[in-house]
Amino acid sequence: MTIPQEQKIVNSGEQRLPRSFYTRDPIVVARELVGTKVIRRLDEAILVGRIVETEGYRGPEDRASHARPGLTIRNAPMFGPPGHAYVYLIYGIHWMFNITAHPRGVAGAVLIRALEPLEGLPIMRHNRTGITRPQLTNGPAKLAQALAIDDSLNGLDLCTGDQLYLIKGVVETNERIISGPRLRVPGDESARNRPWRFWIAGNAHVSR
Repeated sequence: MTIPQEQKIVNSGEQRLPRSFYTRDPIVVARELVGTKVIRRLDEAILVGRIVETEGYRGPEDRASHARPGLTIRNAPMFGPPGHAYVYLIYGIHWMFNITAHPRGVAGAVLIRALEPLEGLPIMRHNRTGITRPQLTNGPAKLAQALAIDDSLNGLDLCTGDQLYLIKGVVETNERIISGPRLRVPGDESARNRPWRFWIAGNAHVSR
């Protein structure tokens, strides 16, 4: 597959997010991930999307978190090193892409809820059976399908791996990041009402 010239430019000056970025409170990381770019390599093709919506999840004290029962086989990445992919299946059909983020010794992760697709749109449309912007990546299951993210990437080190990683991006001066409750989460009223979802106000690619 021939890589378009604009995709080659992405790689020339990229600044991959370092481990230290993820080794912090997941709520802080969730907010600061907004505006950064996800890079997905598929053979010689490169898919790029800018993060426009996230949700942060802490450890067992967070009743909406997968970490609430403590360490299990499924949630093990949340308790492992920060800066790794945590990919799991919901409803038996949809993959969810999360990133482990927490200070050392605790658990936490950030769900990537929505992307603004930037490069590799023909492949994303193929992966999403012809669906076009903004519906390509305006939801966690949609973006995982568009970028071909599945359990084969679960546990991948995003700081050293080549298949999937993040680079620095920007939030434009005319853009505003706002916060609110996480969507459709379990747990008590406190867990459901915590304003740990972050998104760019008015962005067409935020989840619906």
